[in-house]
Amino acid sequence: MTNYKLRNFADGNLFDDTGWLLSDPSYNSPSLIRAIYEKKQIDIGDDSLGIYKFSDWLPINRTLEGSSATVTYKSKKLASKLGLNNLLISFSGYWPEIGANMTTCSFKETEAYSVCARLEKDQAGVMVVASAGNTARAFAKVCSENNIPLLLVVPEDNLDALWLKKMPSDCVKLICTPKGSDYFDAIDLSNKICKSPLFFEEGGARNVARRDGMATTVLSAAAFCGEIPDFYFQAIGSGTGTIAAWEANLRLIEDGRFGNKKMVLLPSQNEPFTPMYDAWSAASREITYLSDDEARENALKIAAKVLSNRKPPYGVPGGLFDALTDTGGNIEKATNQEMYAALTLFEESEGVDIHPAAGIALAGMIKSLESGKANRDSLLMLNITGGGEKRFKYDFNPVSLKPHKIISNHSELSNIIKEAELLFT
Repeated sequence: MTNYKLRNFADGNLFDDTGWLLSDPSYNSPSLIRAIYEKKQIDIGDDSLGIYKFSDWLPINRTLEGSSATVTYKSKKLASKLGLNNLLISFSGYWPEIGANMTTCSFKETEAYSVCARLEKDQAGVMVVASAGNTARAFAKVCSENNIPLLLVVPEDNLDALWLKKMPSDCVKLICTPKGSDYFDAIDLSNKICKSPLFFEEGGARNVARRDGMATTVLSAAAFCGEIPDFYFQAIGSGTGTIAAWEANLRLIEDGRFGNKKMVLLPSQNEPFTPMYDAWSAASREITYLSDDEARENALKIAAKVLSNRKPPYGVPGGLFDALTDTGGNIEKATNQEMYAALTLFEESEGVDIHPAAGIALAGMIKSLESGKANRDSLLMLNITGGGEKRFKYDFNPVSLKPHKIISNHSELSNIIKEAELLFT
């Protein structure tokens, strides 16, 4: 439905999307690719279209029913408590009073509705999505409601995040990595499963549909206030959402109606798991760990479990390092205690609960304002990537998903593939 081409960030090569491309087939090194849309000035549709009101800048072949877009509003109570005059809150979650109706309570729905709409209706095979929780919920909902075969791979310790309004259809299956494993173990297992011809990888940050779905949060903010914000705040596990914000910013500049400034990107990580903060502080494009065991241990200590990606798209061309460099950005970090304080502050001020990752974003914003990394008199955009879960669970009685299989990513490859294939045969 949307006319676009793909561009390799590393060398600028422009090429056609011949079907579910996650990289430039003519380029032999890692690099993110971008969607280059034929329509340079976006026409934003009616709210009834959900996320597809931004379809001019989504790489999609169709639209799906049931989507909801991010809602941006100007904060009064939280802004007043923080001494701010121009705080925009872009809220993705369940908050019917402001028109926010994401029933998985997470902006991961923006990814799922975009990625699944990129699929052709007759796409063969089973899509595999590794997740720490929120992404799995979103894809389970969208794939179930649209009969798209899906295999989710999630750490068993994150099962408490796998709830839905109703049980997904049989086209959705769940495999867990064992207790004590983390998100990277789930990613590793999913990669091994995709060695079977029955399965194909969703692609994560490499999928332009995922990033451009996330980018609609910035489009929401720009549409609300008519200009590009000065500073952007979000929590990061992979950094994909912040990369998406940068890419949306560049498209808005090219549009010409929203100004020509680049938002200063100020994402935050949850201590003690701060690989991107540590690499950026060392002025390094490369992330290093003392050991995999220590990284896994730190990942399991953070309260915002969804921020535990040990192999994020940080140093890859077009990744977070380039986004921060281009925008004069920085990375903040916040402890579990600072996050809990931020959760309380937001709920008491704005009247709705938010997810731990969003609490890290708010805590990081407060620290960035206090340290002078951000100017409190500027136009600030706080990306609240999930919220309203308490309200949703009160209004409805969600069900909990249970794994069909528990498989270690250290198992024999042939056994991993056999067990996964059996779920769909």
